[in-house]
Amino acid sequence: MFFWSMTLGLLITFSYLIPILGQMALIIATPSLTFITLSACQRIDSGETMQLGMWTQPLRDRNVRNRLLLLGVAYLLCCLAGGVLATVPFLESLTAALEGATQVDDMALLRAMQAPMLTFGVLYVLISMLFWHAPALIGWHGIPMKQALFFSMVACWRNKWAFLLYGLSWAAIFFAVQMAASLLIVVGLPPEIVQLLLTPLNIAVAAVLYASFYPAYVSVFR
Repeated sequence: MFFWSMTLGLLITFSYLIPILGQMALIIATPSLTFITLSACQRIDSGETMQLGMWTQPLRDRNVRNRLLLLGVAYLLCCLAGGVLATVPFLESLTAALEGATQVDDMALLRAMQAPMLTFGVLYVLISMLFWHAPALIGWHGIPMKQALFFSMVACWRNKWAFLLYGLSWAAIFFAVQMAASLLIVVGLPPEIVQLLLTPLNIAVAAVLYASFYPAYVSVFR
C-alpha cells in the first residue's frame, strides 16, 4: 500500500504537467484507480502478497474497464456541473473582485471565492455519495451504472453518521499533519527540511487512507 500511495502521488504530480487536461484525465481515471485499490486490499485481506503484475489485473476484463471508464466520464461531468452550479450564482461578485483595478486584491478575491467554494463543497459531498461505492458495485457485482450510483447514494445515506465520523477523522489527521509542519517551521527548521521529513509521513498517511476504502465497503455490503 506504500507502493500504491507513491504511485498515485506520482500520477497526481504528472497530471499537473498538462494543465486542465491532466486533471480531467485524472478525474476520469479515479473510479478505475479506486477499483484497483479495493481489489488490492481484498487480496491483502485474504493473506496474499501483492506482486507487481497483480495491480492492473482488475482492469484486464474489457467490459469492467469500459464501464469504469464510462463511470469516470460521468464523474467528470458531475464535477463540472457542480462547479458551474456553485459559480454562476456568485459570478457578479467574482467579476467585481477581478475587474476595476490594475492589480487584483487577493483578500477581496478570497472573500468572493468563499461562497462558491462552500457551495461546491456541499455539492461535492453529494457527488461523492453517488460515486463512493459505485466502482466496487460495477467491478465486482456487474451492476449497471445508474443502479450502482443509486445504491451507493442509499448506502452512504443509511450510514451517514459513520461516514461523517470517517470524514471528520481524516480531516483531523490531515490537519494535525499540517499543524506539525507549521510547528517545525516555527521552532526554526528550514522549510526544505520540513518538507523532506513530511514526505514519507504523507505517503504513509495516504496509504492508510487508501487502505481504509475496503473496510468501509465491506462494513456496508458484505
